[in-house]
Amino acid sequence: MEQNSTTTEAAPLFAGEAWFDPIEAELRERVRQFLEEMIEHEATAALGRGRYERGAAAGYRNGTRTRRLLGSFGPVEIAVPRARLSTADGTSEEWQSAVLPRYARMTRQVEALIASAYLSGTNTRRVKRALGALFKGAVGKDVVSRVWRKLKTDWEAWMRRDLTGDDVVRLILDGTVVRARLDRKAANISLLVVLGVRRDGQKILLAVRNMGGESEAAWRGVLDDLIARGLRTPDFLIIDGAAGLEKALAALWPEVPTQRCTVHKHRNLLAHAPEALHEEISADYTDMIYARSAKEIETRRRAFLRKWRLRCPAVATSLEEAGERLFTFVRLPEGQWKSARTTNAIERLHEEFKRRIKTQTVLPSAETAAMLFWALLASGQINMRKVDGWQTLPETFIPQCIDLAA
Repeated sequence: MEQNSTTTEAAPLFAGEAWFDPIEAELRERVRQFLEEMIEHEATAALGRGRYERGAAAGYRNGTRTRRLLGSFGPVEIAVPRARLSTADGTSEEWQSAVLPRYARMTRQVEALIASAYLSGTNTRRVKRALGALFKGAVGKDVVSRVWRKLKTDWEAWMRRDLTGDDVVRLILDGTVVRARLDRKAANISLLVVLGVRRDGQKILLAVRNMGGESEAAWRGVLDDLIARGLRTPDFLIIDGAAGLEKALAALWPEVPTQRCTVHKHRNLLAHAPEALHEEISADYTDMIYARSAKEIETRRRAFLRKWRLRCPAVATSLEEAGERLFTFVRLPEGQWKSARTTNAIERLHEEFKRRIKTQTVLPSAETAAMLFWALLASGQINMRKVDGWQTLPETFIPQCIDLAA
């Protein structure tokens, strides 16, 4: 018996109409309409009346022009209204859109994507090939080169910017190690990072410099540059405990209250004990650091030292080494304790930075490493929120509550 069967042949994946994606096409059309409406509203607000409306106006319309814009949605062509605005002397000047500035050819997100691809170690031809299909050929070598030149100019301006107007009340300082090419060989370099906390609680990146290490001289170079550009003496410092940084700060601001990062000290304690004791040490240390009051912290600190002097003296000695700087946070209002105990604000940036570059075993240069770190923040790919307890800034201190002599 003959069995009848039907076979449906699927169209080749990338042949003919299979290239057309109705979702992408519709999305791009909606984006074009949205951009045109947004700029039209801006022009209407500037002129004081809409198209074809009667009444007094601050100027007059002068047709439209076609602009090509490249965004994460791909390339689109939009009709931008032209207009002239009346001036006080009886003449007129051309209206300029703030939404779509003159000569803007791509969105900042696309610039950030191209820049990060370039900074990660590839070249203009590879960036063109990698992004060409995504943006339908709108990214060429000249586009990549132009973005790179703009990025480098912005980076150099950021490195020289005046800090006088930044009302910084707190500094958080830490370093991280990355691998980059030096004289055609891979080498470890240190990125020294300084975050500032403004009076309104907002964290800002003040400096990121590539250095050979975290020595006193290296940190002095970073801090002296910040001071020369107008950084005032901060009210509070949070550090990782590196000896070079401590010496540099002691020479510059010996009277400024300083907090040793409690997370870094936790790692130090564990490094002084066998692994079998790590869980117990961590539990005791966490109970001490995260106690609810300064008095309770002091009580648990004494208990920690009594216990671990007997069981593992090196752990007790390591805790004592940090001194009162491990507990400076208790002199602040309790709402600030969470943000003042650690350098986690910078640690999170380090983790995000390394996550972005993990596919690059070696970055192309030391300068590129620092630029890439800055670019992730400058482009908005990484955002920083306000510190906890910012409502009680600037820093207000109470007398030392931990009796270290006990």
